[in-house]
Amino acid sequence: MEEPVRDPGLQPARTRLAWRRTTLSCTVAAILAGRTALSGSGGALGWVAAALCLLVWLGFLAVAHRRITGLALHEVAPPVMSRRGAVMASLCTVALAVFASLLVT
Repeated sequence: MEEPVRDPGLQPARTRLAWRRTTLSCTVAAILAGRTALSGSGGALGWVAAALCLLVWLGFLAVAHRRITGLALHEVAPPVMSRRGAVMASLCTVALAVFASLLVT
């Protein structure tokens, strides 16, 4: 029996938009972390947290760019995200939240 041809519909487009939306959210968090550090309210810990937020943001940008590019190149059947990419995206998101909470307190 022949396997039916997969019709992804708008799933790749929705996934690309979701990655872009998440990247925008991470960008806003990193900008706010930098703004807080520049205002001087966080002291030395604020500068360290802002620098870590920037590094995590850059890591997340790399993962998101790779995924968005992969989705754009394979419109018929987008590749499954690697376990490493999923773990990196998750760790970047959690780390960004932790470092941002250090700035708020």
